[in-house]
Order: sequence, then structure tokens, then C-alpha cells
Amino acid sequence: MTSRIRNGIMVSRQRLMPLAMALAFVAGCAVGPDYIRPQAPEQGEWLEREDPKIKSEPVDLSRWWKTLEDPVLDALIEKGYRQNLTLRIAGIRILEARAQLGVAVGSLYPQYQAARGSLSSVSTGENQANSTPALDLRYREADLGFDATWELDFWGKFRRAVESGMGNLDATVASYDDILVTLTADVARAYVLIRTLEARLEIARENARIQGRSLQIAEVRFKAGEVTELDVAQARALLGDTQASIPRIEAQLRRAKNGLALLLGILPGSVERLLGGPRPIPKAPPGVAVGVPAELLRRRPDIRFAERQLAAQSALIGVAKADLYPHFSLFGSIGLRSSDAAITAAGWPGGSSLSDIWNSDSLEFFGGPAFTWDILNYGRLRNRVRVQDARFQQLVVNYQNTVLRASQEAEDAMVAFLRSQQEVEYLSESADAAKRSVDLSLTQYREGLVDYQRVIDSQRFLTQAQDFLTSTRGSVLTNLIGMYKALGGGWEIRKGQDFVPEEIKKEMKERTNWGDLLIPAALETPASEKDRVLWRSPDW
Repeated sequence: MTSRIRNGIMVSRQRLMPLAMALAFVAGCAVGPDYIRPQAPEQGEWLEREDPKIKSEPVDLSRWWKTLEDPVLDALIEKGYRQNLTLRIAGIRILEARAQLGVAVGSLYPQYQAARGSLSSVSTGENQANSTPALDLRYREADLGFDATWELDFWGKFRRAVESGMGNLDATVASYDDILVTLTADVARAYVLIRTLEARLEIARENARIQGRSLQIAEVRFKAGEVTELDVAQARALLGDTQASIPRIEAQLRRAKNGLALLLGILPGSVERLLGGPRPIPKAPPGVAVGVPAELLRRRPDIRFAERQLAAQSALIGVAKADLYPHFSLFGSIGLRSSDAAITAAGWPGGSSLSDIWNSDSLEFFGGPAFTWDILNYGRLRNRVRVQDARFQQLVVNYQNTVLRASQEAEDAMVAFLRSQQEVEYLSESADAAKRSVDLSLTQYREGLVDYQRVIDSQRFLTQAQDFLTSTRGSVLTNLIGMYKALGGGWEIRKGQDFVPEEIKKEMKERTNWGDLLIPAALETPASEKDRVLWRSPDW
């Protein structure tokens, strides 16, 4: 069976179908490299493995902050996870990446398909060249039809683009997880800093009270003529110096609370109620389970992010390479055309009407295969491939560097945590001795056995020792938090949860038709290759 083409060419449908099937069969190959995860440096054991406080045993770090046993901290991290605005932006970026993947998937299907229709009025001048009096020079023409062009994925260009889109989507999810790891650590650090500053503030106020009593003693002895005014002046100078530290610490405390409010996505004035007043600095656990170094590759989201970037870029090499080869496509058009031109020349039919457009004689179509090949491209296409390959190699080095940096951060935080605990032990002894020194110097001063300089020195050293001890206790916790962050803990709390809050999805639905992309199940990382295929199905 044949069908008439508008320009007089005859095309057989029986011939087109086998040709299309043959082209689709050949289109099974995909140029460009198949992605293989590159080798990365791996550390066998922790450098601090001999320390009894470090345990290289399996560990669940999904909610590492629970080890601090502070319900206020638990509530703050939960609130930060629900309301942090930076994390929300990262969640919306996942929706963007999913939509971008849908664009890439759509290229696997006929890239151009359009229904058309027109009604035109034609008027041809009678004095134009080669005009024939028998022709109707004024008529109307109706046209209805459908056109399509399908560039076959002969070299895997579009499949590589989908592969790149999948890698980009995975990288966006890993970026979300990395932000979540940082968020939980930052909230915990801000909380520890607040409790540390509260303790330092109380120490400064207590030392100011002690120094105030010492000033009273010096004034009494001066009035009694037992000492000179120098003792009173020294006492006032020390007291003023200690009192001056109080507003400085108060300012630091306010800034820490404001920073915590930003992490929680609330106004600064709202954080006081959540903190519930001053509380002691949380205590670090005596021992910490950290697993083995090899788990960093699996657990740390920034490593997954760097690796998924590699996968996405590897596919782009194939996309660029495909442009070096011919592009094969199928094209076609089918439609109905009719006019009301009246042809009155002797021996010709008597014309047609616009209403005849639905008759079988108005049917027309054409179609067939085609190819294009950029032959003389002056090295542009080859250099595009080289550009993509160079970018891939950069990401290989970046991936390896990310792994090295992860090991460094974990080792740094681990040794800082262990050594700061030793610092606390020594500083505790120093602070106890300083307090004893103050008591002895005051007693001896009352009895006239020592001058006031001894009292000044002992009180100044006590203030410094207690402040340094409190700061170091806070450092133990911040180093512990840094170690948990370096190990990649905390992102697992989003499992089973949506990346985007319901109120934001509702707002987006009212503005744009998002189809099924806002359904939480569509945003979960696919567990198998079958799920990945379903995940990337086009949203018709």
C-alpha cells in the first residue's frame, strides 16, 4: 500500500517500518566511557587507635547528639532540621534536579511533534509572470495536520544525557545530606558555646564578688592605718578588670544566641524560650565509638557528592562524542488540505470546497529517514570532547582530595578531642590549686603576713584558670562534635522524610503544576536499578 506525498513522491509504509526498527536496533550502542568509580586513598586504621577512649567498633551516628544526654539540644536540632532555610533551599534544589532529569528523559522520545492548523486567504495578481487566465487567483485554503521529527539515539547521546541527569540528581541529594550534617553540628556547637559562655559569665561574676570582698578588706586595713592606699588601688584595678570582662562575655553570649536563632530559622528574640535559662555544659561520654576509616567513603555525604559529580560528568563525555558521528532521524507529516479554488478551464474539474477537507481525497502525508553529519567543524566537536574529559579529570582529582580531606578532618578532630580532655584534667588541678591559693593569701593578708600583691596575683590567676578551664571544657565538646561531623553523622535523620516541607509544596502547587514530583515517594533515593528507571519516567 502506498500513499501520495504532497510533492508527488511516493512512500511505502511497509518500507518505513522495517527501516525504523533497524535504526532503533542499531541504536543500542552508546559512545563515551562507561563510568567506573575511581580509586581513592584508603586508611586502614585510625592513628589514635591505641587510645582506650577510641573504639573502632560498628556505630550508628544517625543521632550522635543523643550521647550528650541533653533534651534541650535534642529539641534544638529537631527544630533546626524542620525550619533551617538553607536546608530548605537544598531540598528545593532536589526538585529542580528532578525536573531537569525529566527534560533529559523527554529527549529520548520524538523531539519535535506539533499539531498544526491554518486558514489562509490567497490573492494572486493577474499581471504576474506566467499567469494563466483559467486559474482561480483568489481562494481560501484550510490545512490541518501533525508533524514529527525523531532523532534516533543512535550513538547514545540522549541516554548519556539521562545518565548525567541521574548523577546530577544523586549529587543534589548528597549535597542536601552534607548541609544537614553541617547543620546538626553547627546547632550543637552553638548550643555548647552558649552554655560555655553562660558558665564563664557566672565565673566572672563570682570572681568579681570575691574581689569585691578583698577590696573591702583592703579599705578596712587602710582606714586602720595598717596598709597604704596602694593596696586599695590595686584591689580596685583588679576588680575593674574582672568587671569589664562581664559585658564582653554578655555580648558574645548574645551573638551566639542570635547565631543559633538563624540556624533554627527563627527571629533572635525567640531563642530564649527554647533554651530555658542557663544550664550546665553537657558532659562528653568517656569513650567514643568511631567505626573504621573505610566507612567514611560510605557515610560522608561530601564524598558521595564528589563521586556523583564524577558520574554525571563522565556521561557528558559521551554526549559530546556523539556529535562527532552522523545524526539519524525519522521525520513525517500527515494532514488534511482543501481549498475553495474554482478552476474553470475547459476540460478541468469544477473545483472544491473548504468543507471537503474531511474527504479522503484531502489526505496527504510524507515521511522518511534522514541524516546530518557535521563534517567540516574545524576541530570544534573534538575540542568539546576534550573540554568534557578535562572537567572529568578535574573531578577525579577533586574526589580523591575530598577523601583525603575527610581523613584529615576526622584525625584532627579525634586528636583534638583526646588532648583537650587531658587539658581539662590538668586545668582542673590548676584551678583547684588557684582557689586554695586565694584562700591562703587572704587569710595571711588579714594577719599581716603577706602584702596585698600576693592576694592580687592569686586572685588574678584564679580568674584566668577558671575561665580557661571552662573554655576548655567547651572545647572538649566542640571537638567531639567536630569528630562526629568529620565521620559524616547526622544526615540519616531525613530518611523516610520529605525533602521539602508541606507548606512550601502547597505554595508551589498553587503556582505551578508539578505533577507527581512533589510526592515524597518520588523523592526517595531508588533502591534498585528498576526503581531508578521508574524514577526517571517522563511526566506526561
